[in-house]
Amino acid sequence: MPHHSTVSISEFAVSDGAAGPYGIAAGADGALWFTLVHHGRIGRLAPDGAVTSYPLASASSGPSLITAGPDDALWFTEFRAHRIGRITTSGDITSFPLPTPDAGPFGITTGPDGALWFTETNADRIGRITPDGNVTEFPLPLTGAFPSAIATGPDDRLWFTMNQANAIGAIGLDGDVTVHPLPTPASAPVGITAGADGAMWFVEIGAGRIGRIAPDGKLDEFALPDSGSRPHAIATDADGTCWFTEWGANRIGRITPDGHIDEHPLPTPSSEPHGITRGPDGAMWTALEIGTLARLTTV
Repeated sequence: MPHHSTVSISEFAVSDGAAGPYGIAAGADGALWFTLVHHGRIGRLAPDGAVTSYPLASASSGPSLITAGPDDALWFTEFRAHRIGRITTSGDITSFPLPTPDAGPFGITTGPDGALWFTETNADRIGRITPDGNVTEFPLPLTGAFPSAIATGPDDRLWFTMNQANAIGAIGLDGDVTVHPLPTPASAPVGITAGADGAMWFVEIGAGRIGRIAPDGKLDEFALPDSGSRPHAIATDADGTCWFTEWGANRIGRITPDGHIDEHPLPTPSSEPHGITRGPDGAMWTALEIGTLARLTTV
């Protein structure tokens, strides 16, 4: 059910509008790191507001989602180059090819085992890469599932969305996969995050809903006021509230662990919000494809 709170939103220009800020993560250096999906670059917004960006080997590699690694570097997927990238906080870049051709890596997260786990959208696989670049791949029991975002759960499994299979998956460190079908048809889940309540929270871009799944598979869904808002990414803040981007409605939403929802329009029209993360400063930050990052705080 909707309720109201006040959120302050500030925008910071980090690129031109064609570069497409997309994924975003907090770095160990206190900066925000983000992908520039259309220009093949990784960007950095320092605490003092200085912006730097680092070119990848190919401008068309399609850097997508990004996460802080166990080694204090940032790790990211190169969707169109079919590689996993690593950038240190000083800007040194390494890129690792994947064994499966045309794998289309997209989501990535640090696992409980000190490795990076990622999805292969085109190959129906979940991948694992160690900090020294050793890659293992695990096949899913479905074809055409389009595994998308991935996050570590409280049960030390990796939980991921299957956008085209209308399901949520969980994979153990041994590669054992469990599939949980979603009750709403064509919900097309994308972003997923670990909540403070011991469950995983995810967005249904096709159905305009926020989902919650417990480790035992119990599912709940919460309808957004606008079913066409196209929720895309989701992240948890310090008090356990989940924040999510509404890519189709130019809004940021919040949902509490008990299912209360509020929504906040972004100040710039048609800004195309994508990734969202809790920043080093405790605020929530989102990447806007128009070339800015937005900072959101509750007041």
